[in-house]
Amino acid sequence: MTTTIRTSEPRELLALVPFQLGFQPQESAVVISVRTHRSRVGMVARVDLADLACPVRGPEVARALVAHLVADGARSVVLVVYTAADLRGADAPTAASLVGNVTRATDGLLDGPSTWVVTPVGWYGLDCSDDTCCPPGGRPHAELESTAVGAEMVLRGAAIAPSRAGLGAVGDASAPARRSARRAAARWADRARAATSPSELHRWRHAGLVEWRATLEAACAGRAEVRPTVLGRLRASLDDVLVRDAVLLLVVPCDEDLPDRVVAGDVGADVGDALRALVDPSGGVPPDVETCRAVGGVLARVAAHTTGGRHAPSLTLLAVLAWWSGDGARAAVLLERALEAEPAYRLARLVEEAVVAGMPPGWLARGRV
Repeated sequence: MTTTIRTSEPRELLALVPFQLGFQPQESAVVISVRTHRSRVGMVARVDLADLACPVRGPEVARALVAHLVADGARSVVLVVYTAADLRGADAPTAASLVGNVTRATDGLLDGPSTWVVTPVGWYGLDCSDDTCCPPGGRPHAELESTAVGAEMVLRGAAIAPSRAGLGAVGDASAPARRSARRAAARWADRARAATSPSELHRWRHAGLVEWRATLEAACAGRAEVRPTVLGRLRASLDDVLVRDAVLLLVVPCDEDLPDRVVAGDVGADVGDALRALVDPSGGVPPDVETCRAVGGVLARVAAHTTGGRHAPSLTLLAVLAWWSGDGARAAVLLERALEAEPAYRLARLVEEAVVAGMPPGWLARGRV
């Protein structure tokens, strides 16, 4: 999302940050890209505070952040530090180190940084010495909770997770439901292993795609309830790369029969054309919000009913939807969880590279100024 906020109104800017990240930062350094003369807020990126303040790693971290901001079209940068430390007192050397690293990285490239600090008890400008403006302990958090941008984000349905880890939450399932899903997944996987010819394997893949298509159509129509046995079969189907890719194509604008051709082994140019809707600035399209919400709900339930560390496919597809929707923070956490389950999962690695590089989906890249 691109937002126009005057940087002379730090209260509005600070209120926006948790909504942009999707969670309330703790012990973090957040850099904000400010574009053009209209002070339009662009990229918002977070790193661990210890990494940016580190004398050894800090300069490299700062240069990487600034490179992303420059690519985003920034003309200046705002640095927001979330910490319980006393950066105007005993921990002033930490403040000097992290601000110095960012200042040196921006030299000749960007104006700034202007630096704000948010603590558990208040917020203040790091360089402000006026006690009437930034009193000891900072200004009250209540000022950040009653802003125009905060009200607008709530009206849009935006929510803030209490921590970064909360972004990867997929819900819970009861132990009996997980056991039922696990048994159904095992039976479905056994059918694939029992296939003795390419035509039998294709029929298995096509049956899995048919179940996915029916489940997603029901979810998009508001019929969200899915039995654990179905969730188990859906999960086992995703272990097959062709079925997984076809499921993604059920969400991406493309020819209606393309997912069927994919499970049949047809991976021609049409697939690349469809995926350009995700990544190409010249032809990228934004996702349909309601469709992504419905599909994401099914994928989350599949993940919640998954056992034995087989979460990588469902979590990776969830991450792709989050990234396509512009929620890079949630995508990053979901990818971390996917790679914890399966460190060599190729699609998760590829999407992670795009997220770490700050690569936006095509429709967002096209809107940069």
